[in-house]
Amino acid sequence: MLRRKPTRLELKLDDIEEFESIRKDLESRKKQREEVDVVGANDGEGAIGLSNDHKSREQMINDRIGYKPQPKPNNRSSQFGSFEF
Repeated sequence: MLRRKPTRLELKLDDIEEFESIRKDLESRKKQREEVDVVGANDGEGAIGLSNDHKSREQMINDRIGYKPQPKPNNRSSQFGSFEF
């Protein structure tokens, strides 16, 4: 393995400003989501909305990775194979 001198990274003022603007944007989005969650929970729709979001999120992930769950058959031959005595 070849050794080399460590690379020097410089933090520029533009980088700091970009980081701060992105951080503020993310914080404002988070506050908006929290406000929506609080309003939905007060109306009684929060629990229903979360369960639907969970299903749709799970379905989106399955579609993205190409996973198609299939129900398992519930009989003895599927559990133990086909043994003949």
